[in-house]
Amino acid sequence: MQRIRLRYTKRGRLRFTSHRDFQRAFERALRRAEVPMAYSAGFTPHPKVSYANAAPTGTASEAEFLEIALTRHCEPEVLRRRLDDCMPDGLDLTDAVEARTPDFSDRLQASAWELRLDGVPVQEVRRAAETFLAAATVEVQRRTKKGVRTFDARAAVASLETEEVTQGEDDRPGQHPCAILRLVVRHLTPAVRPDDVLSGLRATADLAPPVPAGVTRLAQGPLDEETGTVTDPLVPDRDASPVATGSSAVAPDTTGAVTT
Repeated sequence: MQRIRLRYTKRGRLRFTSHRDFQRAFERALRRAEVPMAYSAGFTPHPKVSYANAAPTGTASEAEFLEIALTRHCEPEVLRRRLDDCMPDGLDLTDAVEARTPDFSDRLQASAWELRLDGVPVQEVRRAAETFLAAATVEVQRRTKKGVRTFDARAAVASLETEEVTQGEDDRPGQHPCAILRLVVRHLTPAVRPDDVLSGLRATADLAPPVPAGVTRLAQGPLDEETGTVTDPLVPDRDASPVATGSSAVAPDTTGAVTT
C-alpha cells in the first residue's frame, strides 16, 4: 500500500551497536508503535524493512536510511514521531518521507565523514592530508572474509580538509592538541571506509594518532561534483509529494492512517 523512507542516527554510546542490534531495536519499536507493517511470505514471515549502506560498528552517524512497507497509508511525520518514542535514546529517527521515486540506493553516491584525531597537531594532519591528495594512488590492505584485499583508497576520496579544535569548543580538556579531519568519500566497489583513509595517511605520511579516531558520518547521499558536497537523498521524494506538486492530497486522521 505504501512505502516510507526514514533517516536515523547513531549517537553517543549507541554508536557501538551493530547493524543487527539496530534491527532488533527497530523491529521492537515497530511492534510497540503498532505500525501496520507488510510482512514477507513463507514459514517465517518478517516485516518488510530495507536497510541502505549501514555505517560500520563503532562509528557514529547522522545519516542512516531505511525503508518500510505498510499495509495502509500513514502520515510520515506522525509515524516517525510514534516510532521515535519507542526507540532508545541515541538511535533517533529524524526524518520521514513517503517513497515516491525509484532507485533510492543509487542516490547514496557518497558520504561526508568527520574524524576527530585527539593528540595530533593540526599542522601534522594538514601535511598528511596534502601528501595523501597529491598521490596518484594510495594502496591499503583490509582483511575480509575472503582474505587480505588490496585496493586504492585515494580514488574514493573527493575532498579532505582539516580543522583545529581549540579549548572551549567542546566538552573535552584543551591541554592536548586535537585536529578534525573532514572528508567526502565516494561509494565505490570495494567500499572505502574512514579507517582505510587513515591507513592511507599512515602509509603516505606516517600519520599515526595515539588513540583511535572518533568517527562520525555527517551526511550520505548524491554527490555534487562541482561543490564536492553531499546532498539530501530524500529531496526527490519530498519534491514529488502532492503538497510539493500542488495536487490535492488526502488528509491524515489522528492515528496517522489516512482516509481516502
